[in-house]
Amino acid sequence: MQQADYDVAIIGAGVSGCAIARELSRLDVRACVLEAEDDVCCGTSRANSAIVHAGFDAQPGTLMARLNVEGTALMPRLCAELGVDFRPIGSLVVCTDEKTLPDLDALQERGRANGVPDLRLIGREELLDMEPNVSDAAIAALWAPTAGIVNPFQLTCALAENAAANGVEFRLGEKVIGLACGTGGSPWLVSTNESQLTARVVVNAAGVRADEVHAMASATPLAITPRRGQYYVLDTCAGTHVRHTVFALPTRLGKGVLVTPTTAGNLLVGPTAEDIDDKDGVDTTAAGLAEVREKAAITVRDVPFRECIRTFSGLRAHREEHDFLIGEAPVAPGFVDCAAIESPGLSASPAIGRHVAGIVAGILGNPPLREGFVATRRGIPDVARMPREEWAALVRERPDYGRVVCRCRTVTEGQIVDAIRAVPGARSVDGVKRRVEAGMGRCQGGFCTPKIMELLAREVPGLEEGSVTKDGAGSPLALGRTKEVDAS
Repeated sequence: MQQADYDVAIIGAGVSGCAIARELSRLDVRACVLEAEDDVCCGTSRANSAIVHAGFDAQPGTLMARLNVEGTALMPRLCAELGVDFRPIGSLVVCTDEKTLPDLDALQERGRANGVPDLRLIGREELLDMEPNVSDAAIAALWAPTAGIVNPFQLTCALAENAAANGVEFRLGEKVIGLACGTGGSPWLVSTNESQLTARVVVNAAGVRADEVHAMASATPLAITPRRGQYYVLDTCAGTHVRHTVFALPTRLGKGVLVTPTTAGNLLVGPTAEDIDDKDGVDTTAAGLAEVREKAAITVRDVPFRECIRTFSGLRAHREEHDFLIGEAPVAPGFVDCAAIESPGLSASPAIGRHVAGIVAGILGNPPLREGFVATRRGIPDVARMPREEWAALVRERPDYGRVVCRCRTVTEGQIVDAIRAVPGARSVDGVKRRVEAGMGRCQGGFCTPKIMELLAREVPGLEEGSVTKDGAGSPLALGRTKEVDAS
């Protein structure tokens, strides 16, 4: 058999691709991740509800149901190992109409069939005690204590960093433009905008573009529809309006508009569910945001939308079957799809990583475990949440941890520098934001952006301050200098 550059090449550096990379880094294989953008976590993984779903929504017997429940069970330990913010706050599915009470019962039975533990129905009195701001129309709810919230940016970046620390190569800014499989056991030839490489196994974790990658390797049809969800982010002063993730009863288009705290202390409200054609269509609309406000009021009263600091939208990779598509393509040996990973893909990601890694290992002949695999990652210290004495001790060791850059979130120069120096590290202002939350506060980067640009230019070899982007190619922040100093 012809020697390949890699045993496995993973296409896509979202949470699924990075989870697969981390699991494969346990094995003695040569692996790389190919990502079209200049950073990880640039697609669906950066724009979602940040929910760890209990697993009661998916149809029993589906891969989605199984991996959701397994992934949710794995999430607490994974986040502890990688230094990722996770809170097991539980979720409530609120019923506001007696006519739909049977639907709530059916949801509980579906969850039990999926293996979700400790589900129970609660009445209005207990619901009010748990959520004082629940809608006046609420009459009952399904309580799921195993649900939680996670920081999806931290999780994706931490998975990538841990995989890289264990030998996986991240090739960012390399968009896959062609795949060809040789005959007689020859490896896959992968063409990118930058180079060509060979891999014995190719994993397709390309999100909303997984159908395009699939078409390069297989004639078997795969159709992905971008499903847009629009959201409101409210300031931290609104973060305690609800204590748990509050859902409405789901419909065929998804779980509806939710209201939830975030691990950063904000309140998140959304999403819509709009099937669109544009795979880059992450704009927000007046109609979509009005729908979010209207539907949020069904389950939670007096949501303080006046505290909005940001709106955004994200795309889910939906297919008509409404199930994950994971497995080796029948007519493309060595090509493994990890496609249609829509909600609850974030919740399922730890299990998706294990599942796909198992498939790849089988194709490669079950390679041995890597000697010296390190399962843990030391996260970047969060000075806003640590005791003052601990922060003071850190500043004595690292004075740059005493220089606050982002006032809204209390993020220091030291944190930003560590985010840039990570492997793979931040290369844009939003890359810094995703790792340490600088720019996520009330002013949305109005104060700290110039300093972050300065630090990126200082720390990234060959990057000039005027070339720093908001979030990669096509998002310049500077057009030129307002003043030029005459050196003469």
